Amino acid sequence: MKRTKLSRRTMLRGMLGGAAVAIGLPALEMFLNTNGTAYAQGDALPKRFGIFFWGNGTLPDFWVPKGTGPTWEPSATLAPLADVKDKVSVITGMKVYTGNTVPHFSGSAGILSGATPLSNGTELATFTQPSIDQVIAEAVGQDTRFRSLEFAVQPGGRSLSYTAPHSVNPPENSPAALFQRVFVDGFVMPGSTPMPDPRLPLRQSILDGITEEAAALQQVLGQTDKERLEKHLDGIRALEKQIEKLQQNPPSLAACMVPQKPLDEYPDVDGRPPMSEISRVMVDILVMALACDQTRVFSQWFSSPVGNPLYPGATAGHHQLTHDEPGEQPQVQSILLYIMSEFAYLVKALGAVPEGDSTLLEHCAILGTSDCSYGKSHLLEEYPILIAGSCNGALKTGLHYRSPSAENASKVLLSLARGMGMTLDSFGQGDARVTSSLTAIEV
Repeated sequence: MKRTKLSRRTMLRGMLGGAAVAIGLPALEMFLNTNGTAYAQGDALPKRFGIFFWGNGTLPDFWVPKGTGPTWEPSATLAPLADVKDKVSVITGMKVYTGNTVPHFSGSAGILSGATPLSNGTELATFTQPSIDQVIAEAVGQDTRFRSLEFAVQPGGRSLSYTAPHSVNPPENSPAALFQRVFVDGFVMPGSTPMPDPRLPLRQSILDGITEEAAALQQVLGQTDKERLEKHLDGIRALEKQIEKLQQNPPSLAACMVPQKPLDEYPDVDGRPPMSEISRVMVDILVMALACDQTRVFSQWFSSPVGNPLYPGATAGHHQLTHDEPGEQPQVQSILLYIMSEFAYLVKALGAVPEGDSTLLEHCAILGTSDCSYGKSHLLEEYPILIAGSCNGALKTGLHYRSPSAENASKVLLSLARGMGMTLDSFGQGDARVTSSLTAIEV
């Protein structure tokens, strides 16, 4: 391949089955400005991993539970978890060791990827390593229609699910769009015989048709652009695997059913988004997506770092209140209770689905966390960490672990990865790297 100039419109072209094929290129660095199954009896049920994330941290004085071990009692903020405390472990006293150069984002990168973010200013900040959900999806996400599912509850909310630097998985922001994607477009009820889709007969990868030109292009790219092109091609391959999955007759999954179709829109009420209603509809869709084995990895971005939604009863947006409300910040505390109620709903919804001789929840590991500890000062000590589900018995539930020495929060990520079946020797980079997990939460 001889090219004197590459542009955003450049296509990789080739032949496949006598037909011309072409794919576009990802946003390479050179384009930028310089400033710029129900399963057979005895088979192991699959493990699932999820993230529940909210923005703007906590109020540490009202977060830490009373007592440690299995006899803990929910704190004022964790009161909504009282009914599911035997299914949730609370981890306190941990620290994110990524430095705090980008408020709200350094903590997010640390607790989700174990690495310091890259930033030329907040708007250009990016993770330098894949987020924990994508690390796990790489191992367990290949056998389902969706490698992972991401959805945001806050209107316009963002995702922090990264596969690589500058490569973020955009969330579904609409319950209707999430439902359409999972249960309408290409969905086949497990155990049924799928009707052949005339658009899906092409089983040979389109990448086979452009292999020669792609290889030639990689010879003229810098290392960063090589990595981006490889990720782009990997994404196309993953999409083709998803199409192949649609051609297969799925197994019967006893708990699987199509959830109720959501409303097309959930308008604000007096300027306040109905986030609880939106969240619960999306969780109901998610739970059935897991029960129908459409995905095994998800992330629920309840609210964004620096997010400023107006919650019920609040006189200002959430982020503004974390900095401006005086005293013990009762309005911020009310918002945190609201958010914890939604985390409790997720736990209960998963626990209500029978699967094998237990529940869907028992086959999950769910990380609940935020972008910092104390929102007012963007603290990275006393980091809020919740773990729900036992991950097929790999993790302990119903306990409060209190770190005696501000241990590295990446230990939790290593425990989660190992609980999901990964054999990792370490997790994270730089000061956030760990070689030992948090054994206190492991079975």
